[in-house]
Amino acid sequence: MIDVLYFAWVRERIGLPKEQVETSAATVADLIEELKAREERYAAAFADLSALRVALDQDLAEFDAPLAGVREVAFFPPMTGG
Repeated sequence: MIDVLYFAWVRERIGLPKEQVETSAATVADLIEELKAREERYAAAFADLSALRVALDQDLAEFDAPLAGVREVAFFPPMTGG
């Protein structure tokens, strides 16, 4: 079981701030594919991965990062400077 957190417009599209997901995904990209297959709202939220960033246990990661041992995955838009 893994905690999946959604921030900003990702949360708005999915309609949840956080959920626990039972997954067999090996990587972040695999997890995204599992989520997209669930419902249209997930497919919409993950349609453009270039507009997304991911953190594993609060550390920035890439979409090909392995999920082994990870407790929390967070999806959010890129941060803007200012």
